[in-house]
Amino acid sequence: MKNVFRVSMVAILSLLAVSCGTTQTASEALAENEFRNEVYKEIATDQTKFKDFMQVVHNSAEGDKWLMKDHMQMMEDGKMMKVMKANPEMQEKMKKMMQDKMEKDPEMQKKMMDKMKAKMMEDPSMKEAMMQNMHAEMKANPEMAEKMMDKMIQFLHENPEMMDKMQAKMKAHQAEMKNNKKQ
Repeated sequence: MKNVFRVSMVAILSLLAVSCGTTQTASEALAENEFRNEVYKEIATDQTKFKDFMQVVHNSAEGDKWLMKDHMQMMEDGKMMKVMKANPEMQEKMKKMMQDKMEKDPEMQKKMMDKMKAKMMEDPSMKEAMMQNMHAEMKANPEMAEKMMDKMIQFLHENPEMMDKMQAKMKAHQAEMKNNKKQ
């Protein structure tokens, strides 16, 4: 009877010791792919958890940097445009936010303009689409058109050689218009 009691006690103590040692840290638990993917799915499908997670990301300098890098990659890959086209309200809101940010941060505006120029030079169809979009926006928003013209005039005054090219182009265009009227 004493042996059975001793074996039982040893077994119980062993089980207790083993069960106490199974606690894992977050990084140990997330090392398991299946468990990690389940956690990701749970966060991605629950708005409250997702917002909490994004708050944690934004409070981390490293996390915020990775998030911005991913956002930029989505923009470059065209994924952001697909998301925006599916949600016009979000598209307008993002467009407004970007305009506000660029007005407040000239460095960001310059970087965005440089990227847009590079993309337009790589892809003529994109350049044409952007030009058509800009013309449509100018027709729909005279105030914006006025601001753009003011900026263009300022740019031309700061770059005399560009001013000369523009004037020559305007004269050629006017001459062409006169010839078309005569015919």
